Amino acid sequence: MNESLVVNDSSATPVVGEALPWLEAESAEHNGSLEFSTAPLDFPINPWDIMLCMSGTVIACENAIVVAIIFYTPTLRTPMFVLIGSLATADLLAGMGLILNFVFQYVISSETISLITVGFLVASFTASISSLLAITVDRYFSLYNALTYFSEKTLQYVHLMLLGTWGVSLFLGLLPVLGWNCLDEPSSCSIVRPLTRSNLMLLATSFFAIFMLMLTLYFKICKIVCHHAHQIALQQHFFATSHYVATKKGVSTLAIILGTFGASWLPFAIYCLVGEKEYPSVYTYATLLPATYNSMINPIIYAYRNAEIQRSIYMLLCGCFQANKAYRSRSPSEV
Repeated sequence: MNESLVVNDSSATPVVGEALPWLEAESAEHNGSLEFSTAPLDFPINPWDIMLCMSGTVIACENAIVVAIIFYTPTLRTPMFVLIGSLATADLLAGMGLILNFVFQYVISSETISLITVGFLVASFTASISSLLAITVDRYFSLYNALTYFSEKTLQYVHLMLLGTWGVSLFLGLLPVLGWNCLDEPSSCSIVRPLTRSNLMLLATSFFAIFMLMLTLYFKICKIVCHHAHQIALQQHFFATSHYVATKKGVSTLAIILGTFGASWLPFAIYCLVGEKEYPSVYTYATLLPATYNSMINPIIYAYRNAEIQRSIYMLLCGCFQANKAYRSRSPSEV
């Protein structure tokens, strides 16, 4: 859903020397939407562009490590790690997209490359959000059907979820390239040019649907966790402090996961619905930049906190990586 563009005067077509690579520096006379530049550039680099590029660099580096660890560790082939690998891959592509978009905007002036770049970013970030939903669904079923979770059928369901996730993401990313853009009709542009307002509203509405579904599933997960803790307490005839701490920790972790996701994406999603292309571009930047931070935080929440990935990284850094070392993979409910 993120794309790098430049701010144009909403009432005029950009001319040579009047466009910045991603956004023009905000000024009193320049209000408008983000859009791609197709004109030679003579202005200094926009600080917002630098921050987005830096964000993309951190995102790419963090997630490249996760992808490499999961790919080269045969023991990390459980449904949970397959989904984490999908999330890391999507975030890695998003980070690379932010970097490439920055380079292309300041080096190459081409509408074709602009459309490909925005489509690439839409597909990558959509895949990232959809992978988060898939992880949530997997966590729910790992608790709801704990006895049958580690089975071949579960892995088949995971592959089907990933097929749907990446298929829908690729489809949404191709829409601007295939013609759903506002290059020929500037009046239909959204706050993120060259996406049309209807296209951006579709993406924002899809986000809200995913967010509400995740909220519902995490609420059910909390109920299951609390119920399990209560059952254990009844079996032992008292509610041990350790059970209370474990339950509180589990609920707190779920709150952090959902809170981080919402805090990162909600401002931008809301602004996509209410914003107009004539509004100052600083509003778009102020909501767009935090949205990229979600891809920066994802590997910390879903990968680096996992004991098995920590072990793999430690062994790799120590030069004693043992690919065939066997140890039990934890279920999503334990992460």
